[in-house]
Amino acid sequence: MAEGVTLMFMGMGTVFFFLTILVVVTSLMSSLIQKYEPKPLIVPKNPESSDPLNDQILLAVISAAIHKHRAR
Repeated sequence: MAEGVTLMFMGMGTVFFFLTILVVVTSLMSSLIQKYEPKPLIVPKNPESSDPLNDQILLAVISAAIHKHRAR
């Protein structure tokens, strides 16, 4: 019985040790990644309006492509 308890504590200690190492290594990797990660690019919230003429041309091209596809 005493041998089983000793074996149990040895196993639990081993698991605890490796889980502690895993947490420490993960924390170190996280801090290193945050330290060397490039700064995020600032994206404007309101993109510039597209030219209405370009929209009309795009609409005409899409319509022509759909018409040609249906004509097959």
